[in-house]
Amino acid sequence: MPVTYTNRKGITYYLCQGMTKTGKVRYYFARQPRAGSPDQIPEGYLISESVNGVVSLALSRTPLIYEREVASVDAILTQHPKSRDYRVIMKNSQIIIYERIGPDVDILSDLFENFTPLPQESVKKRIQEQLDKMACFNPILRFTLVDPDGRQFTAERWSFFGGIDDWVDTGESGRIDNLAHKLIPKLGSNDFFEMF
Repeated sequence: MPVTYTNRKGITYYLCQGMTKTGKVRYYFARQPRAGSPDQIPEGYLISESVNGVVSLALSRTPLIYEREVASVDAILTQHPKSRDYRVIMKNSQIIIYERIGPDVDILSDLFENFTPLPQESVKKRIQEQLDKMACFNPILRFTLVDPDGRQFTAERWSFFGGIDDWVDTGESGRIDNLAHKLIPKLGSNDFFEMF
């Protein structure tokens, strides 16, 4: 039986195996099983789902970031008034915070208020469920481990200046919990855009 994985959007993917032009084995996920689909995950690999629900097979590596460091960032982000609009992902030597793009649940529920006999809270709940299922996220803030022994990080934010689509150094560095306490509350505010 082929390896399957259902992502956060409820879509089931099948692990497939193919060949590159140079004759090397290549693994990928598809919505339908293919001939020769593996019946187990190859040794040294694991299934990975991106913040936007893209499923892939990744090499299993020893993480450079400690779980407690990611948990610290996540705990601070949970205290943000719009925490539902953010996701925390660990990737190699970075902890990246992603921000939801698209409309806000409060705006949409206000729009539909006069078009349905359902109670406002019921409408809001159903809209939020759909937004959560279909949400897309863009990276907005990242912390990069620069000193593994001293556990020192630097912080960068995504640039929104015209013509500059890249990370901008915030000028902040230090231990992850201090950086997170200082910078995460600025997400979604004008203060965020003044960090550089």
